[in-house]
Amino acid sequence: MTEHESEPEPAATFADLLLRQELLDALSGLGYEEPTPIQRAAIPPVLEGRDLVGQAATGTGKTAAFALPILQRITRHGQGVKPKALVLAPTRELAVQVSEAMHRYGHQLGTRVLPIYGGQPIGRQLKALERGVDVVIATPGRALDHISRGTLSLGELSMVVLDEADEMLDMGFAEDIEAIFQDIPEQRQTMLFSATMPPRISGMVQHYLTEPVRIELGRAASQKNEPSLVRQAAYVVPRGHKPAALGRMLDAESPTAAIVFCRTREEVDQLTETLNGRGYRAEPLHGGMNQQQRDRVVERLRSATADLVVATDVAARGLDIEQLTHVVNYNVPSAPEAYVHRIGRVGRAGREGTAITLAEPREHRMLKTIERVTGQQIPVRKLPTIADVRAQRLEQTRGALWESLQDSDGLDRFRAVVEPLAEEFDVVEVALAAVKLAHEAAGTVTDEEEIPEVTSWPPADARRGRKDGPGGRERKGRAVGRGMTRLFVGVGRTAGVRPQDLVGAIAGESRLRGRDIGAIDIADRFSLVDVPEGAADDVISALKGTTIKGRKTTIRRERFQSR
Repeated sequence: MTEHESEPEPAATFADLLLRQELLDALSGLGYEEPTPIQRAAIPPVLEGRDLVGQAATGTGKTAAFALPILQRITRHGQGVKPKALVLAPTRELAVQVSEAMHRYGHQLGTRVLPIYGGQPIGRQLKALERGVDVVIATPGRALDHISRGTLSLGELSMVVLDEADEMLDMGFAEDIEAIFQDIPEQRQTMLFSATMPPRISGMVQHYLTEPVRIELGRAASQKNEPSLVRQAAYVVPRGHKPAALGRMLDAESPTAAIVFCRTREEVDQLTETLNGRGYRAEPLHGGMNQQQRDRVVERLRSATADLVVATDVAARGLDIEQLTHVVNYNVPSAPEAYVHRIGRVGRAGREGTAITLAEPREHRMLKTIERVTGQQIPVRKLPTIADVRAQRLEQTRGALWESLQDSDGLDRFRAVVEPLAEEFDVVEVALAAVKLAHEAAGTVTDEEEIPEVTSWPPADARRGRKDGPGGRERKGRAVGRGMTRLFVGVGRTAGVRPQDLVGAIAGESRLRGRDIGAIDIADRFSLVDVPEGAADDVISALKGTTIKGRKTTIRRERFQSR
């Protein structure tokens, strides 16, 4: 694997990248003046026909980094019925965004771009495929559906992109991707783009790419010469006081629009109800909702008829909401990759944003792991008091009054209220009463009980270096240890699975003991468990037909393993 220049010259323009004039005209019309670092680094080798692995933070221009060279290269082949390029994306939302971007860039070239995904009438997709398309952007499940129907032929593909590859693996699409690649010609150009590069991605790279150029740009490099656009902070809160703490933060921050991330559907529904009871306009967003319901929620946030969306990771993937100013982690994410994707919802395309994490005292180690992996410090701040929030509200009222006085054109109609009162009361008293009414009308702090401050952070056991017991370790993004094999178990966090559930099932049905079991990674829809190489087949056989948390599940060797 070769290394590509990760800090290209900042003076580079799109014209310097030797793009076609039609693409340059489209970019100019869209107001793009110069390429981002990931575009400067990725476009030249892709135009040369090289395979490529690109890592850059969400929202830094990865789409154009592969879309522009694809549009330029496939134009040489002329138009036919079968597609020349395929982009696989983890979610419907991301597939639509990529499709819209490619259409904007390639409209002068006449490039035919088609998104195919679940939740859209398949008849429309069938007609478009029958007429002929040049680029297909698809979710893995719907792509497989069309392949099995014989309506999507991949035999003439020359370029393939795996977009947000880490999310596709986290969502359990490894088998779908493998099935799709069986129908793709071996002589092809393959690109893989991802915000993070856990070891499982290395297995995918080895499997599908040939001597790729590798580009690694962290957020600092991706936004070179720009200050960090995402203000990050954490607040330590006892578990029982987290709803009140969240309300306190929302009162203090006054976000234009915010997403609050929770771990489970049940937590989403419960927290949404709590927030609405506190007077917020909150909407739930999770995998238990159909696509029409989810689209309606997102549109409410975009149109400002909702202030907050309370969401799970799976439901919120691929969202790009321009009005979004805040992301709140109601719990510390269980993996650094999840944290990166969550805060990537804000700070996009030059927009500033805020990422807030509510951490319980026991979550100290996970917060430190996120800091180490991302290379960014997450300052731990003191939770605002009721007095702080009240002062903030008063300041907001003062600011609103100042703006109103600066633009006094519409004030005359209120003289009939103020002038009679000014004859009876001091004008300052009248103003104070008006401010009081305005302040109360805007809403007041609903929790009058102070939230206890956590005085021991990090916790005492963490400072002593306490380690988890055997078999109870949750470790994300780790390579498989020597002599170990990683197993895929088809149930995860949404089913309520905990490390002890997996350890209990394996130890109860096989000859392994808890101490023999290695690292355990729990995602939303599946889990990964490291077991001794020699016992892997026995464990798979022993667990066939058994249930975990009341559910029958698939268990097999993990497809992509890195050592």
